[in-house]
Amino acid sequence: MAAGKPVWSARKLPTGVAEVSCPWVNRIGWEQWFLLSSDRHWDNPKSDHKLQADHLNEAVKRGAGIIDCGDFFCAMQGTGDPRGHKGAIRPEHNKDHYLDALVETCSDWIRPWDQHFVLIGKGNHETKVMARKETDLTARLCHDMTLRSSPVVCGEYNSWVRIRFRQDGQKCRTFSIKVYHGTGGGGASTRGAQAINTHATWWPDADIVVSGHIHHTWHVPVARECLTTSGEVVEKIQHHLSCPTYKREWGTSGFSVERGFGPRPIGAYWLRFYRKGNQEIGVQAILAD
Repeated sequence: MAAGKPVWSARKLPTGVAEVSCPWVNRIGWEQWFLLSSDRHWDNPKSDHKLQADHLNEAVKRGAGIIDCGDFFCAMQGTGDPRGHKGAIRPEHNKDHYLDALVETCSDWIRPWDQHFVLIGKGNHETKVMARKETDLTARLCHDMTLRSSPVVCGEYNSWVRIRFRQDGQKCRTFSIKVYHGTGGGGASTRGAQAINTHATWWPDADIVVSGHIHHTWHVPVARECLTTSGEVVEKIQHHLSCPTYKREWGTSGFSVERGFGPRPIGAYWLRFYRKGNQEIGVQAILAD
């Protein structure tokens, strides 16, 4: 695989599912990477652009696909938004056409990594803008990217990604990824991990369930006993991932401090598919910090 050049292709199915087709080579050392991110809050002054760029550049080096779970934008400084305050806006967005400026500047910023995005989902920040301002920031950003031939699919709050690995052009293994922005506040005791039981019930057929929203991070592999169509009893792992944020919001004052949310981890997750054995593909989740 040539470094930096994706060997996979992606498309949006009529059902809205983002489908990725990847070649698979049955040899030692084969691997395919994906970057799982959420809650970039890209336009917020506290969003760490350098770390995001570092991870995105690494994704290019690895030929990785990028899957984002929403709240790409913060978008709280529009006229009439009760959540806004003057100190939480970047100078380049302090304009009369505030929402337009968010899309325009983000579209320019993301250009070097266009070709590696598989899906960008919506979070509560984007859906609030849709409800209050009747504009879809995620769809507008993705539209700009597709005009530059990006394979990105504009997702929803609740989306699916299907990864099909093919050997010699024939399907050999499929992984289903549930991409859900998330709910709740991520309690101090559980850090939102109690949602795993609910998610496992809602999406029993998902191989990987990834969410964000609560700005906590954890990876919990859940073992399951399954019955194949041929009547074979097998054990499978369902991976549950909570992505952190790129927004460094803890400090001496502000919303996070006043609400007592505490410091939150910064970064994303790498998802690594690798040759586990003859005709087998393994999955590994690695924190990108």
